[in-house]
Amino acid sequence: MNDTRRALTLRRRPAGMPGPDDFTLIETPVPTPAEGQVVTRTIWLSIDPYMRGRLSDRASYTAPVAIGGVMTGETVGEVIASAAAGFAPGDVVVGSRGWETHSLSPAQQLTRLDRNGPPLSTYLGVLGMPGTTAYSGMLDVGRVKAGETVVVSAASGPVGSVAGQLAKRAGARVVGVAGGAEKCLWVQETLGFDDCVDHRTMDLAEALAAACPKGIDVYFENVGGAVQAAVIPLLNVFSRVIVCGMVAQYNDARPPPGPNLGFMIAKRVLMQGILVSDRPERFAEWRALAAPWVKDGSLRYRETVIDGLENAPDALAQVLRGGNFGKMLVRVGPDAA
Repeated sequence: MNDTRRALTLRRRPAGMPGPDDFTLIETPVPTPAEGQVVTRTIWLSIDPYMRGRLSDRASYTAPVAIGGVMTGETVGEVIASAAAGFAPGDVVVGSRGWETHSLSPAQQLTRLDRNGPPLSTYLGVLGMPGTTAYSGMLDVGRVKAGETVVVSAASGPVGSVAGQLAKRAGARVVGVAGGAEKCLWVQETLGFDDCVDHRTMDLAEALAAACPKGIDVYFENVGGAVQAAVIPLLNVFSRVIVCGMVAQYNDARPPPGPNLGFMIAKRVLMQGILVSDRPERFAEWRALAAPWVKDGSLRYRETVIDGLENAPDALAQVLRGGNFGKMLVRVGPDAA
């Protein structure tokens, strides 16, 4: 067993786009588990837009990463040492957190995975937090009905791609918004959306209005900014807005001025922010529902993979720029034996 743990700690809080100089790569001995703890060797590290918020010392729904602390991030890993009942070396688990090659975790935070099930990486994407977020948002807030028009921003991303496919399964007309012709083509031809608007188009508002002639009944918000501004005038009476993310403004020192939300009264719009951690029961529900769809190919997904823990900062910057296609992952170590 390798007795050295490598980890990326936060060196300074970035101004604007984060980069490698904001982190320090350290080496320490691999920890030894105490009673009820498990040590895992990281195979896959998830990279997600929310991580930008953890780098800033701002009031939020969870504390920021401390200067000198290991950067947070969910992982899939192989158990190499266990002092907890139900976990043994060789088990593969999801739930350990940290930009590190080895993690020490309380056993109750871990979920064992089936080696013979879907690919392990999917438990950080389509079957993980992003997929569960899409499922919970559509189930708990979107409540899509057949015949409605649903718009999903960041439609080629790990959350938006699942949200749109769930809306299609519910019988809705689904319009995606994505960045670039390649992503829009994939959203329509592979995911089966009815239309997809390139947010880089010269007149986004006009293009979106043309794609939604009957207005918008449900909007799954992942980006904010210009996309949100184009959506708001098209919202129908009794529409629902699932506010999942605002990646367009995560690097801003101050949030931009918001729209006048008085229209919500006349249109009786339901706008609700969601954190999937508020409904932890949705994770098991979603995995049970979606794993067969992943195996039979009816739930489509895409991944961008970068090799090497040291490249995690670059991976995060790519996500914040929209440079990823589908779920962004860092391959930290070899697959389980």
